[in-house]
Amino acid sequence: MKKRSYLPFFVSICTLLLITACNTSEGSGNANNEETEEKVQVVTTYSIIYDIVKNVGGDLVDIHSLAPIGSNPHEYDPLPEDVQKATDADAIFYNGLNLEAGNSWFDRLMETAEKDEEDAPVFLMSEGVEPMYLTTEGNEGEEDPHAWLNIENGIQYAENARDGLIEVDPDNKDVYEKNTEEYITQLKELHQDAIEQYNEIPEKERVLVTSEGAFKYFSAAYGFQAEYIWEINQENQGTPKQITRIVDIISDKGIKGLFLETSIDPRSMEAVSAETDVPIMGKVFTDSLGKTGEDGDTYIDMMKWNIQTIKEGLTE
Repeated sequence: MKKRSYLPFFVSICTLLLITACNTSEGSGNANNEETEEKVQVVTTYSIIYDIVKNVGGDLVDIHSLAPIGSNPHEYDPLPEDVQKATDADAIFYNGLNLEAGNSWFDRLMETAEKDEEDAPVFLMSEGVEPMYLTTEGNEGEEDPHAWLNIENGIQYAENARDGLIEVDPDNKDVYEKNTEEYITQLKELHQDAIEQYNEIPEKERVLVTSEGAFKYFSAAYGFQAEYIWEINQENQGTPKQITRIVDIISDKGIKGLFLETSIDPRSMEAVSAETDVPIMGKVFTDSLGKTGEDGDTYIDMMKWNIQTIKEGLTE
């Protein structure tokens, strides 16, 4: 990992970290703290990785996720609690593929927490995934981070979570392997179900229009053509040029339905819908799970939701 100086970032949190450390010390010694300390202390960068690692680790792990549910993990400002958790973590899992690259927030956090990929247990969840790349001007050749939207890549993430947990907690290798095997069985069934459902849609009608171009991996896996207003979440509103482009595509291809991501400002897609008279058929999950107790609050449930929402939206 590249080393850089981020003195302002460090100074801004230093005092709060001292306060956090004091509070932690005052509360030590109770049964709850002792129970937590017995578990593997894990930090993940956002909610989807959190859920995958949780399924692999089960009751043996205590996980702190950084970017909150519903937020944009492309860019995040770590809190003092995040720095403390990262400093104390037994293992840190991140997506890579440029997901956490906005403002170099993850690099800054790792430097401040004195963690790196060579000397500390920091694990790349997308290890082994064949990356896809961005094509728009200014982003050409950069890796598209949204690999988890292909469930086969989600399986790879689960295997990487297993390997990472075994590395830091080899005594529980059998548990992690068993949990992973059971979890991957569910993921394989869901992947096959998606293929079967989408094979019922004529190929020419399998055009998926979203705000951000997050569905390249999904589309390659399940036979869609991915279209979008903007390609990557550097901003949450489309430019006039981007709006005009997607309106022309929708008209030329006779597209019947549009889809809006749960973590995206809806105004650009609403403008496209109004301009084309093509309805928004539903919301889909991309960079975040749903809130606990609501639709899409696990990786499997968010993918089930996406599969069904897209199927129904393109066949009504």
